Amino acid sequence: MPTSSPSGTQPPLVFITGASSGIGQALATRYAAAGWRLALVARRTEAIESWAIGLGLPHERWAAYGADVSDVASIVAAGQACLARQGVPEVVIANAGISVGMDTAEREDIDVMARTFATNNTGMAATFHPFVDAMRERARGRLVGIASVAAIRGLPGHGAYCASKAAVVAYCESLRGELRGSGVQVVTLLPGYIDTPLTRQNRYPMPFLMAPEAFADRAFRAIDAGDSYRVIPWQMGVVAKLLRALPNAWFDRLLAGRPRKHRQGQGRRET
Repeated sequence: MPTSSPSGTQPPLVFITGASSGIGQALATRYAAAGWRLALVARRTEAIESWAIGLGLPHERWAAYGADVSDVASIVAAGQACLARQGVPEVVIANAGISVGMDTAEREDIDVMARTFATNNTGMAATFHPFVDAMRERARGRLVGIASVAAIRGLPGHGAYCASKAAVVAYCESLRGELRGSGVQVVTLLPGYIDTPLTRQNRYPMPFLMAPEAFADRAFRAIDAGDSYRVIPWQMGVVAKLLRALPNAWFDRLLAGRPRKHRQGQGRRET
């Protein structure tokens, strides 16, 4: 993956969804610091513009695209606009996602689950879609899916989020096989707990909590290395794998009484 450009050529381009806050904004900051051009997507483009101006980024270094990732036509149009305006990215990071607690006994929470999959899964595939053929033709590029350690084991009250992030892992694995030999790589990143204003609303312990800047730096290096699968921080990966190895009865007993993620109306998570 190019991290610099020969004299007279443009710096490499990264396309990031969910770039107005949290992990997405931290990734944008890290790529900006490395000299990359930025294609940044969010529903609130004014937040991106304020961030870029505050950082003092020259206008030729970035562009903001308004899109709702849960709307396939919207995010596909943003990708096509990026291709027309800035060219083919070296890296596409499907970071946008939502995380809302659910209770299957509540009818409205089934709609929450549908929206979660529309954003976290269909939205990811739609984010990648505009770039696949162009990257194949160039025989180079990286498609990065942001999953979560919550993908590794289901947590009570987190059914929509855990299931959607497990689906991200499986989808990226499938896509990696489809693109094998094309020169296009697929990277799956699984963040642990990242310290953002939204995660501070969580009602349960968050071991190995990371600053978003620290996550972004490790993610940048993992993408640069072309890692197919990386848990950040690695300690959280060890914890998750140990939980995966527990017999179901032990796992269920361990989580009995654990506070659950906020349901709709109690607190909404967007990354």
